[in-house]
Parts: sequence; structure tokens; C-alpha cells
Amino acid sequence: MNILGIETSCDETAAAVVCTTGDTARPWKCLSNVIASQFDVHREWGGVVPELASRQHVRDICGVVERALADAACAWTDIDALAVTQGPGLVGSLLVGVSFAKAAAASLGRPVIPVHHLAGHIESIWLDHGDIPLPAVVLVVSGGHTSLYEVRSRGTYRLVGRTRDDAAGEAYDKVARLLGLGYPGGPVVDRRARHGNDRAVALPRPRFTGPSRSKPHLEGMTEFSFSGLKSAAVRLLQQRMQNGPLSDAEVDDVCASFQRVVVETLVDRTFHTAAAVGAKSVGIAGGVSANSRLRADAIAYGRERGVPVFVPALSLSTDNAAMIAAAGLRRLELGEMSDLGFNADPSLKMGK
Repeated sequence: MNILGIETSCDETAAAVVCTTGDTARPWKCLSNVIASQFDVHREWGGVVPELASRQHVRDICGVVERALADAACAWTDIDALAVTQGPGLVGSLLVGVSFAKAAAASLGRPVIPVHHLAGHIESIWLDHGDIPLPAVVLVVSGGHTSLYEVRSRGTYRLVGRTRDDAAGEAYDKVARLLGLGYPGGPVVDRRARHGNDRAVALPRPRFTGPSRSKPHLEGMTEFSFSGLKSAAVRLLQQRMQNGPLSDAEVDDVCASFQRVVVETLVDRTFHTAAAVGAKSVGIAGGVSANSRLRADAIAYGRERGVPVFVPALSLSTDNAAMIAAAGLRRLELGEMSDLGFNADPSLKMGK
């Protein structure tokens, strides 16, 4: 079976073809994965402008889909089903992908499967690594989301923790803007952090009232908060910049210190949750999973504790359509179908 995935939840127009392999250990194979980025469109504004994003999706969607089909050596008639991001995201952006997928499905007489964006990120782990040991705890961390899900069986996601305020990616973008590093903030802060002293700047870690670590369970320590850290970084930078701009070395130190606190918080809470639910593996997905320190620290932390850590390849970490196709295949595998009556849902929930 070949499934065409379409992703337009924010500022990237993406299409991909994923096929089934018949191999139970690695059931899916990515045949193509095409992404048209809008970074250059939004960079001068310091963030995504929804109206500009939706207009650019309209311009790009046809060419991106045709390229995905060509790269996969597939004709439209070779496509057996379509999957599309239903939400969450920017409503104008979502509507472009949903409308295109529904029209294509109707003209082809093929089923179309609406997919939750975070389900796509979770399934990107299975797409890249095949079956992983269950139960698993998966951290989904990006510009708009920082959430922990328990996966006890394939295709079931139970929300067990989330951020109380800002997502980790939002904090990265804010600090990057204050340092004059541009948008998006995550990749450039990661690069600069490699050259800095991660203990040079004292920044707070969030503290919650919750259980002691000697008695792990799912209250308190599964939650995240990055607003305090962001505010502390803002105050620090405002004070230091009163006498002029920071030197390159000082910028590197701020990036390294900030990144250390974010990564320690993410890793600590993820593995606390894994211990609490008896997880046999840990997954990390979403745009921030591309962060070099998060990948290295999580894998090392898991190795020390005998818990394997699975992170998708960089090409599957940021928003892409292959993950949406994989999530669509998962829903088909579970016998879940949909008619053409669904619509884009910018506040779509998953795993309440």
C-alpha cells in the first residue's frame, strides 16, 4: 500500500509517500519526503505570520505534491490512500492541506485519513526505527508543544504530562531574539552553545511541588514550565546589555547555559515518567528533538539506566509529511476510517 501524506499545519508545505513493506519489524518505508520551507518568508518578522503562511501554502502545495510523487516514482493511480494533518495548527494553513487532500481523495475515489499533528511526530519514531519496546514514554517537544505521552500499544497515546506555560521551542526563540540571533532560534542557539561554557551563567530550573524521587508516580514531576527560565534570561540579558552588546564569547556562554537548563529539565522529567509507568523505552520527537545536546544527553542517560532511547532522523524531526503518512497508516492498521465530512481543527486534542 502507498499512502500520500500532506502536512500544512504551520509554515512548511510538505508531501511524502510512504509504503507498507510486509516486514513486521519495519512495516513502513519512506519513498519520498518533500518540504518547502517558509523560513525566508517569516524571518524578517521574527516569527510566523499566519496570513503569509496560508498564502504561501496555496502557492506551493501543487508543486510539492507533484515532486513527492515523482521522487517516489508513483503516479496518482498508485496512491491507495491519503493522510493529512487535521490539527492543531494555524487554521488558514491547515485548511489548505485539508482541502487539497479531500479534493484529491474524492477525485481518485480513495480514502483520506485526518491525522493529529502530534500523532505524526510520535509515529515518526516507528517510521524510522521500526517497532520499539512497549510500553514507551514519548516526549514531543517543539515550538508549540512540550508534552509527554505513554504508548502502551501501537497507535494509542495517553497524555501524562505537558508544559504549564511556554513550550521549550518558544523559550529558545525568545532568547535568540534578545541575543539578535534571528529566527528560528533553536538551531542557532544550539550551534552557539557548542562553543560556550554551560556553567558560566546561573539560570533557574523550574521547581514543582510534587512527589519525592524515591517514590515516583505521575503527579507533579511530569509537568514542564519554561516561562520562569525565559523571564530570568530576559532580565539577565537586559542587565548585561545596559553597557553595550555582548561579546561573541558571552553570547556563546548564555546559549550554552540556557540550553543546559532546558535539556536537563526535559531529560529529567522524561525519565522520571518512564520510571513511573515502567516504560521499556523512551522516544523523543518534534522539532526540538533535532537539538544536538538533547539527543546526546538523552541517549547517554538512557544507556546508564538500561533504557533504550529512540529519536528520529533529522529529516523526520521537524514538521514533515512522512510522519503524517505513517500516522495515517497506523489509523488504517487499527481499522479507523473517515469520510469527507471532517474539517481543519486548529485546537484539535489528543490523549486527554
